[in-house]
Amino acid sequence: MINRKKFIRLGAWGVSSLFVTATLSNSIVATNRSNKKTKVRFGIISDLHYDLMHDGEQRAQQFITTMKNELPDFIIQLGDFCVPKPENKKLLEIWNQFRGDAFHVLGNHDTDGGYSAEQTLTFWQMPARYYSFDKNGFHFVVLDGNEKSETNKISGYPRTIASEQRQWLKTDLQKTNLPCVIFCHQGLDNTDNGLDNGMEIRYLLEQINRNAGFKKVLLVCSGHHHLNYHNEINGIHYVQINSASYYWAGEDYTGSGLPDSVYRTHPILKHTLIYKDPIWAVITIDMEKNIEIDGSESSLAGPDLAHSGIDQQKSVYPITAKIDSRKLRY
Repeated sequence: MINRKKFIRLGAWGVSSLFVTATLSNSIVATNRSNKKTKVRFGIISDLHYDLMHDGEQRAQQFITTMKNELPDFIIQLGDFCVPKPENKKLLEIWNQFRGDAFHVLGNHDTDGGYSAEQTLTFWQMPARYYSFDKNGFHFVVLDGNEKSETNKISGYPRTIASEQRQWLKTDLQKTNLPCVIFCHQGLDNTDNGLDNGMEIRYLLEQINRNAGFKKVLLVCSGHHHLNYHNEINGIHYVQINSASYYWAGEDYTGSGLPDSVYRTHPILKHTLIYKDPIWAVITIDMEKNIEIDGSESSLAGPDLAHSGIDQQKSVYPITAKIDSRKLRY
């Protein structure tokens, strides 16, 4: 079952928020630079897949209700949120209930159905495909990992950070003297459909740290893979934020954890392992070099993994319905 701290009865829906004002700029300031706080705390959720889930509305509401109660400095979703169709305005009304800074990262499925990235940006009120902001003495960078490769032919969805964005990233990180956190939908450390040039971007971050003379880039958070893991590579932490909703088991798998009526209206869910409750995390970073991840845990709807017939290591990292709580140092 979901962590008791995360399970809060759904409240009444609000209608307003403090979205980041959409601009053409790729650099925004989300708080006063003179803020003297020594730590930052943010709620993070990934891969809700509102367009696929039968109960996406309830999952989103549960996250927002909890965030309204816990009052982090900001919230962020790491992509695969929703496509920009009118019916999905209900999800944005829920998201907008959080009366604070709320940020978005583009996922590969957020332009499904022929929508453009620009349409999604407008619908979500994102300032740009990639951008940065400061909060409580920390610098945050949102990347767009959905660009086409300029050198490789990649099947499936584009999953590259191309040259123009790479140069922007380098310049943006060089300009700040604050400790930095990176957000990207695709994992920079996962070669299984992760960022195609993840090694190149990791090396860029490592060179930024070397030239700065201190660990300027300390944490990278990603979604996309619907897994739960952490890697530390050359002094930088890479944390995978599990999906809020499910794990894709494959077309050969036939699920039985939901009523037949749900499978009839949402047939793709037949090939997934549904998490009974939504999961997310709250991350706190302080100036004493601590990173604390307060994760949450659910269970599978239907048979547990041991009786599912699925290899629990099929994606290398174990399949789980949780986001681990971790205490890291940078």
